[in-house]
Amino acid sequence: MTEYPYFPLFVNLSGKKILIVGAGSIALRRAEALSPFGAELMVTAPEGRPEMEKLAAVWNRRRFQEEDLEGAVLVLAATDDKELNSLVAELCRERGIPVNSCSDRTQCDFYFPGIARRENLVIGVTASGKDHRLAATVAGQLRKWLSGW
Repeated sequence: MTEYPYFPLFVNLSGKKILIVGAGSIALRRAEALSPFGAELMVTAPEGRPEMEKLAAVWNRRRFQEEDLEGAVLVLAATDDKELNSLVAELCRERGIPVNSCSDRTQCDFYFPGIARRENLVIGVTASGKDHRLAATVAGQLRKWLSGW
């Protein structure tokens, strides 16, 4: 089977529920990236980075439960537990909810892009899950370029 790159798609997240399972460093970076786009961030994790408190509309301080998926339009499985991330991905697929798993790119329906933004101009960069460093470098260069514009 041919492996194709992922198509960039810009969506309106304003007021939409995005579930983040986990509240560590990766989950926090994803929450920080989503926050400026108006999403309603719901976090489920027994503990995590204190900065998450400011970003989450609701933080369920417990382990993930299947009912956490109710109403979510996107889900990020961002824990350090690969089995839990896989379970979250499997449950999302059963429900038709796009999911991103930080521990296994083959379980991702979408990739999290590097973002460069200036006002309403938003640039997303991905290397289709194969070279995060390259995508981050290019996004950083684009942010520099935009700041001098």
